Amino acid sequence: MTSPNFMNVVRFKLKPDCVEQYFQIIDQTNFRGMTQRYIAKTGNYDYCFVGIWESAEAIASQRPAMINHLDEVRGLMEELSPELGVTDPV
Repeated sequence: MTSPNFMNVVRFKLKPDCVEQYFQIIDQTNFRGMTQRYIAKTGNYDYCFVGIWESAEAIASQRPAMINHLDEVRGLMEELSPELGVTDPV
């Protein structure tokens, strides 16, 4: 690597009947300053979202947009635990 990368990683679990709907929504979602994104399937309905960003400032400036996105897809996700809710930043 020639330059530092800034990333966020979030673990979540989709409801079985909501997988297709989630991916339709995420395909239409873009955050300014995010240069790449990956979603790794880690179990039957378990996933990790990885976002690669231009800078730490880009991540910080897009937090409100990321919260709005989470509010849009929250109903498609299973609760991980009462303490975490539906996502776990890792």
